[in-house]
Order: sequence, then C-alpha cells, then structure tokens
Amino acid sequence: MMAQLASRQSFRPGRDLLWPICYWAPVAFIFAWAVWQRFKLPLNPIADPDTWGYLSPALRKLTGAEFGHSQSRNFLYPGFLYLVLRCFGDFRAIGVVQHLLGLAAGGLFLLTWRRVRAFVSDSLVNPSLHDAFGLAGAAIYLLASDTIRTETQLRPEGVCAFLISINLYFAVQFISCSFLEHRRTGAIVCGSATVLTSLLLASAKPSFWFAAIVVMVPVTAFFFRQNWWRQKIALGLAIAVTAALVLWPERILSRKDAESQTFLPTMLFVIHADLIRDQMAEDLKENAHLPYSREWLERVYAVLNSEIGKSQTNYPGHYPSLKFNPEYLWFDPSSITTQLRREFGSNVSALCDFYRFYYWRTWQRRPFRALQKVARQFSIYYYPNCPAYAPMKIWPLMDVYERAVTSLDSEDYRKIARSLPALTDFMQRTKSLAENAPATKQQGLLRHVLADLAVSYLSLLLLALILSAIIFWKQARWRRLRWLAAFVLFGSAYNAASCLEVAIVNSLEVHRYITVQLYATLLTQFLAFWLILEFALDITRRRHTIARDLVAPL
Repeated sequence: MMAQLASRQSFRPGRDLLWPICYWAPVAFIFAWAVWQRFKLPLNPIADPDTWGYLSPALRKLTGAEFGHSQSRNFLYPGFLYLVLRCFGDFRAIGVVQHLLGLAAGGLFLLTWRRVRAFVSDSLVNPSLHDAFGLAGAAIYLLASDTIRTETQLRPEGVCAFLISINLYFAVQFISCSFLEHRRTGAIVCGSATVLTSLLLASAKPSFWFAAIVVMVPVTAFFFRQNWWRQKIALGLAIAVTAALVLWPERILSRKDAESQTFLPTMLFVIHADLIRDQMAEDLKENAHLPYSREWLERVYAVLNSEIGKSQTNYPGHYPSLKFNPEYLWFDPSSITTQLRREFGSNVSALCDFYRFYYWRTWQRRPFRALQKVARQFSIYYYPNCPAYAPMKIWPLMDVYERAVTSLDSEDYRKIARSLPALTDFMQRTKSLAENAPATKQQGLLRHVLADLAVSYLSLLLLALILSAIIFWKQARWRRLRWLAAFVLFGSAYNAASCLEVAIVNSLEVHRYITVQLYATLLTQFLAFWLILEFALDITRRRHTIARDLVAPL
C-alpha cells in the first residue's frame, strides 16, 4: 500500500509532463523567431575599412597566391573566411555560417545556465523558475539587434560570441568535473577544451587575452590539488600541444608581415599621445638624459603637439574621453606616425623601440594620469549605463552598405575581383543593397528590457559582489552558495579583464570592443540576479523558521 502511494506521489502525469511542454515550446519558438530575424535580412556580409586585413589572405589563397598575414591580423579569422569561401564559393555563406554560430551561442547560454544549477545544493529557487530565467537570458541574447548586427560583420567579432560561449561552457564543465564531481577523464577533456577555446578567442580577438588569463585560473588551481598526478601530466601535455597548434602558425606567418611588428607599439603611442607629449615637454624642460638627442626630440614634440591640435580641430567630438582623435594621428597620410616612419626609414625595430620607450616612460613618470585614463575608460562600460546593451530602435541597413561600398572601392579589391567571380558578385550585391536594403526595427519590449539591464547592471553587480564577500566571510552559514558566488566573481573578472586590456591599450569608445562582450555581460548579470534572489529567499526562510519556533511553545 505504501509502495503504491509512493509511486502515485512520484509520478504526477499532469504536472510532470506540463512543465517540459511549457519550457520546450517557448525554446522552439524563440529559436525559430531568432532564425527568422536573421535570415530575413540580406545575407551579404558587411565590409568596413578593416575588412581588407581579414579578407585579403583568403582572397590571395583563392587566386593561387600564398596565404599569409595582412595588416597584422591573426590568421584564424582569415583562415575561417578561406574555408567558407573555398567550400561554398559565395560570400553569403559567410553570413549564414556566422548566423548559425550565433544561434549556437544562444543554445550554449541555455546549457551553461542549466549546468551551473548543479553547483547550488538545495537551491531555494524553483527549478522551473530557474529554467525560465535562463530562457529569458537566451531570448534576450538571440533577439537583440546588436547580436544580429555583429554576426553580419566581415570581421572576427562575427564569431566571437560563439567562441566566448563555448569557452565559458567548457570552463564550467571543467570546474564541475575537477572540483565537484571528481571525474578524471572529463577533467582532462574539458580542461584541454577550455585552454583551446581560450587561445582561439584571444587569437581571433586580441582584446580577450586578459580574459583568457582569468579562464586559466581554475585550470591553474587544478595543478595544485592533491594526487591526480597522471591527470595533471596529461592536461599539461594537452595544454602544450594546444598552445603549439594555435600560437606557432601565428608566429611563423607574422614574420612576413612588417605591420605585425609596428601595430601594437604604434597603437600604444597614438592612444597615449597627449600623455607622451606632456612627458616629452617635461623631459625637454628638465634636460633629462635620454637615448635621443635634444634637437630631434624638440622637433618630434613640436610635430606631435601640432598634430594633436589638428585632430581636435578636424574631428571635434571624436573620442571625447581622450579629447583628441588617435585615428588621425595613426592613419592620416601627413600625421605624426607617417613622419616618424619616414625618419626611421627601414629601421622598424628602432621606431618600435621609440614608441615603447615613451609609452613605458609615461607610465613610470606619470602613473596617476595613466591610471586616470584607464579609470575613464572603465567608466564608459560600467557607469552610468552598461553600453553592452544597445536599446536601438532602427538599424538603417542602407547606410551600412553605403559605407561598405566605400570600403570596397579600392584598386586592391578590383584587381582580385578580375580573377575571382565570387568577389565581383559580392561587390555588386553590396552596391545594390546600398540602394535598396531594408531598415530593421527592434521590438519595443526588447528595447525596454535592454534599457533596464543597462541601467541596473552596475547596481546588481555591486550588490552581488558584496553578498559574495559575505558568503566567503561566513562560509559556515552560506556554504551552499559559495560556488554561485564564485561564478559571479568569475564572470565579473572575465568582463573586467577584457575592459582593462582595452582601457590600457586602446579606448572603450570603440564600440566593437563593447558589443563583443554582450554574451558574457548578460550571463554574469543573470548569475548576479540569481545569487541575490537565493540570498533573499534564504534570509526570508530563516526569519519564518525563527518566528515559527518562537510561536510553537505558545
């Protein structure tokens, strides 16, 4: 009799079958809507002035020349473009593949969210409500206009969301296998996949190298655990092989690209041009002992000061946090970098040494101002609203394709197009879309949700970090939430590391450095909300228990 009763209580046909239907039906609807939102748009990928650096290696290989570096771009995304064009012979296939990878990132959001629940023992949040939160997060990511717009670009940002999603998924799996479930084979496989995806992400988009270091923290912690010596050796060998497979080809190919040597030093010089100018003025005033002659340095200072003024006059409003336009200093044919290249001639290493010398000297002599610059960049991302969420209403595709036509209007493209019909078709479709491409509109409800997420991001994150500190401070009471708090800290560090890297070497006013972080930002914010909810429910339950215990004797 008791067995029959237990069986009836454990099997509740209506309730047990209703929730899977209520969950999977919206999942199917959201993904179908996301597919429609993507494939109703023109599939022609959108070019920009940077496209040549990513596309030219593939174009050269397709026309019988050698695959190699161009404009200091890593080989991974150009290699991806080559494989897609080689297989399908149509530029629209690039848009299709990148959209499919974006949809896969949405699916990995759901898988990661459901996987993290295993780390919270005795969660007070109903499983159905937890799944609904994850579904809402995936829907926001999949349907946001910025997500779809990024996938249409002919640059590595189009695949970064997928790389981020699979990187974070394997990181969660590795932590689970290593520290929660103690599955040795799974730890090796997921640890190797975590390292591989970290390297792929950072190589495809170098602004994620600091984030890759954050991901390596749990991998490093694995080597400090007791025993598991065979697994440590196996994972160490896998990491070495993985690093060689990703980094060694890049090192070989970059040797034939002169810009690979000058790209980063030049960027550091122009981004910190105002600080470097002021440091030069101080060195000249104090007659400092430097490896450069005073007469030459006076001339460089005068030119740099003049060019910064021209950038402010010619491009007012560009880079307001820097108060000058570094792109003018870098790319204008008559600006400071052009003149310095002319002076140093073929001695590229000496030019790079000069750029590095004054970059590091500025940090040494003016650390407070350099840190102020970094703090201003951080404020762009964190205060008052997080710009990763773009509640844009209209996306005018005609304007985008008009700029793409301008980017493709060069002799380099026309020369290759003569022997590559696929490129000719791509350029012709771009011109046609510049005249008749539709404008897309983001739904009002989604715009309001994105605006609310942007406004609440910093406050939710700070509250979650405070609660995380309480949880680790009083582990005995909050032991069940320590893993969730750790994941909030992990996600926060992942975003902060990406922002820190950009803040140091470039500017977060370059919007692509922000939009590419949408996936990790959204996942972290939802984890923070979950932690706050668990904390609040736990306190409420304890108060009810205390009240009941006080009333019971009466």
